[in-house]
Amino acid sequence: MTAATAERDIFAPPKLPGMRSGLALAIAAHVLLIVAIAWSVHWKASEPEGVEAELWAAVPQTAAPRVEAPQPPPQPQPRPTPPPPVVQLAPPTPVQQDAQIAIERERAAREKARQEELQRAEAARRAEELKKREDAKKLEAERQRLADEAEKKKLAEQAKKDEARQASIREANLKRMMKEAGGSDDPLASGNAARTAGPSADYAGRIKARIKPNILLAAPIEGNPAATVEVKVAPDGTIVGKKLVTASNSKLWDETVLRAIDKTGELPKDKDGRVPPTIVIEFRPRD
Repeated sequence: MTAATAERDIFAPPKLPGMRSGLALAIAAHVLLIVAIAWSVHWKASEPEGVEAELWAAVPQTAAPRVEAPQPPPQPQPRPTPPPPVVQLAPPTPVQQDAQIAIERERAAREKARQEELQRAEAARRAEELKKREDAKKLEAERQRLADEAEKKKLAEQAKKDEARQASIREANLKRMMKEAGGSDDPLASGNAARTAGPSADYAGRIKARIKPNILLAAPIEGNPAATVEVKVAPDGTIVGKKLVTASNSKLWDETVLRAIDKTGELPKDKDGRVPPTIVIEFRPRD
């Protein structure tokens, strides 16, 4: 040993006894610490990153190999839920069956009664609507009847007015023609003399002979009734009016005679060329 080496050994720290056992204990402690850290990191949700640490010791030491992280324990599989137990119901007793039948019958009876009530209400509603329509029809018919009667009455009044006006016109025309012919105001005057002169003896027969062909009976007449008619004539022989003076006992004969006079229209003149303004003639079926 040289002097320099001896001098370094003097100042070097003394070697501790039992160095091998202390080193082994330190390595074991570090290994346990690393395993505990790895287990705690694995227990968390995220994967821990690797950590490296350098250990310094007073004497050179050899690092232990890296310990692999332990595999996580397998997760327990969920146990399947068992199906619910099937409860076996006891069959209904005869008393329960009778009660159920009674309940069903009562429910059916209530439903039937409800349906019948609805049908009755619907029938009543329809009957009310039908009655309203019938009342409306009757009211409209009565209104139309009143309107028709009013119209007929109006037409009848207008016809009467027209007939009166026509009669007035005929009377005025007759008076005018009589004046133009030089006759008097006497309605029985038949000529142009100052006094009244009667028609010839056969003039009435000639008038009947003119009217009789126009007498057409629609049905046979019993007996021989007499109908007396007053005929008003213009100076030229035109019939301007007629009136039933004495009616017979047969309305059919009276109407037939009046129609025949209307159909004749004009009477013949007398022998002297005159026509009486008013002539009263009696008609019988068997004359």
